[in-house]
Amino acid sequence: MTPYEELAQIATEAADAVDNAATVAQLDGVEVDFLGRKGRLTGLLRLVGSLPAEEKPQFGQAVNVRKAELLERLGARKGGLAAAERTARLSADSVDVTLPGRNVWNGGPHPITRQMQAVKDALISMGYSFDEYPDIEHYHYNFEMLNYPPDHPAFDEQMSFYIDDTHLLRTQTTAFQAHVMEGRKPPIRQATIGKCYRYEAVDATHSHTFHQVDLLAVDEGLTLADLKGTFAQLTKMLFGDVTIRFRPDFFPFVEPGVEVAIQWGDGWLELGGAGMVHPNILESMGIDSERYTGFAWGLGIDRMPMAKYGIDDIRLFAENDVRFLRQF
Repeated sequence: MTPYEELAQIATEAADAVDNAATVAQLDGVEVDFLGRKGRLTGLLRLVGSLPAEEKPQFGQAVNVRKAELLERLGARKGGLAAAERTARLSADSVDVTLPGRNVWNGGPHPITRQMQAVKDALISMGYSFDEYPDIEHYHYNFEMLNYPPDHPAFDEQMSFYIDDTHLLRTQTTAFQAHVMEGRKPPIRQATIGKCYRYEAVDATHSHTFHQVDLLAVDEGLTLADLKGTFAQLTKMLFGDVTIRFRPDFFPFVEPGVEVAIQWGDGWLELGGAGMVHPNILESMGIDSERYTGFAWGLGIDRMPMAKYGIDDIRLFAENDVRFLRQF
């Protein structure tokens, strides 16, 4: 087969390949096969060196003419295929505007966040101001300043998360009391809300991380009746007309101390501990306990939405299951 016959055969095969290409991608493959650096048409130029001198220009020109013809054919075919593919994509991506729209799920406050805000709003409306205090607390503020005796079991590292010898994750937001009384004198109407941490086996009703709201009021003439009235007003704003219960309990930082609860359904929902600020704490802060008295409480936040919404497992709050969260 002469070089010219081989050129004619390759040109015919290239034309057939262009016509038979069904996609732009296949057409790009044809271009590489015949016109690429190692393509079949391009490779014919290597035959020029074996031809007589008088034939070299003519054969080289013939190869270039075939390449130009193939490029033109490729361009025309690519334009048609690209247009067809574009039309197919647009047809596949078309939207039927008569179809009903899809529901878009908007985000919203977590039930714990929602409850915390409700508590803050209620207490702020009663004249209390809120500040934030550190989750990592010095044991001096978490225990010593709250009248805990040195041998109290709460000091045990098996019951608390210690960071080092003197710092731990606060076991109660009550630690804020010493911070407040160090920086200001009566009258005091202060509260804080946030996370607490205790070494607990996690189950449906217990967690190592939970939320509390702590309140502190110090002024002349405050009594347990003021504590009871404030608590009654808070529960009325949060739960409506419910019966409240105070019964004696012991906490190192109050005297007398009470457990506070509300009637919920057929039983009682314990919300936390409360009482009159212990005179030892007032005196340690330079506040005359003969002139001033105070009351305080630490209430659990997590139990409130559990009661409101009938949630029977505290672990649901932290599992980030959208099926649970979408209900709120």
